[in-house]
Amino acid sequence: MQALLLIISAYLIGSIPTAYWIGKWFFHIDIREHGSKNMGASNTFRVLGSTWGIIVLVIDMGKGIAAVQLAHAVSASMWLGYETTFWKLVLGLTAVAGHIFPVFAGFRGGKGVATLFGVVLAIQPWTALISVAAFVVVVFLTKYISLGSIVAVVVFAACVWFAVQETNVYMRWFSVLSAVLVIFMHRTNIRRLFAGNENKFKGIRKKK
Repeated sequence: MQALLLIISAYLIGSIPTAYWIGKWFFHIDIREHGSKNMGASNTFRVLGSTWGIIVLVIDMGKGIAAVQLAHAVSASMWLGYETTFWKLVLGLTAVAGHIFPVFAGFRGGKGVATLFGVVLAIQPWTALISVAAFVVVVFLTKYISLGSIVAVVVFAACVWFAVQETNVYMRWFSVLSAVLVIFMHRTNIRRLFAGNENKFKGIRKKK
């Protein structure tokens, strides 16, 4: 019962549709119908401007961090209760699932990148920062946020397996699952990249 409550809590945290609510409350629009039609930070930057984009980015990352912290409530009597990392990853991934399929926004959410980054930041901050550096470099050189997200998560998996040589088997397979998930969520972007018609990031707007 305790595990179920924690999983439900993580899902509800992830389901907070930050960009959707901000668009509805302050601009009376459904952000999923504008720009890239994605309910995430990058589209918020594009459609609503830098201030709101930063707010969405911070909150969406915070959802992943908050979900990871729920693992501290796991008791030793629970199944794998001694495996704190396992529960951090399970609850973190549940929050990512909540962001992608939010109950508070008709199960039409974002791609989960910012929330996933929050999860990684809470567990492996240095690996997370290396991944962000890869993201920034790719976006700076190509102007493709989608490509930056894909490269960043691949770099994360490579760091876990080869650079830091993580020994925790759950963390190792979490990195692989994260890479597969992000690539899958960007499958339409990948098709557009190959077709040469993917939208480029043209800079942060100062205001709506």
